[in-house]
Amino acid sequence: MATAGTIKWFADGLLALSTTGAGGIHLAADTLKMGIVTGVTPTIATAVPAWGAGGSTNYATSQVTPGGNYATGGPTLASVTWTTVAGVPTLRATDITISQHASNFTNGRYAIFYSDTSTNKLAFAFMALTAADADTLNGVTGDIVINFQGAGTDLLTITQS
Repeated sequence: MATAGTIKWFADGLLALSTTGAGGIHLAADTLKMGIVTGVTPTIATAVPAWGAGGSTNYATSQVTPGGNYATGGPTLASVTWTTVAGVPTLRATDITISQHASNFTNGRYAIFYSDTSTNKLAFAFMALTAADADTLNGVTGDIVINFQGAGTDLLTITQS
C-alpha cells in the first residue's frame, strides 16, 4: 500500500481549468488519468505541464516502464465527479489499485494527474507516491493503492475564507 503525500496542483493546470474549448481541462466531462513517473520532480510552478508533447513540460517522457498491471499512460480515474458538496466545489474519484505483478515497475516516484481528453493532455495535479521524496514505489512486491485524501475520494476541495 502506498503512503502518499498530499495532492498538489500545477498553477498552469489550474489556469487550464478555466479554459474553454478542446484545449482546456473539463473535470466533469474529460477522461482523467494518473500516470506514474520517475527521475523527475514536479513542482507547482512547472510550466504548462502535460502528458505528451503539447505542453512545455512532457511528463510522459519520464513515465515508469509500462508492464504487468500498469499500462502506458496509467490508469483511468473512475467514478469522477466535479460537484458542490455542502457548498464546497469538490473533485472526487474512486481510489486506485494497481495489483501486484512480477512485471510491474519498481521505481515510481510521483503520480501525475492529467486530462486524456484535452488537446495537449494537460496535467493539473501531482502527488508524491512515498512519504520520503527520494524513495520509490515498487509494484512487484505488493499492490499499489492510491488512497485519495479527504472523505476517502476527494482529490480537490475549494474552500473560501
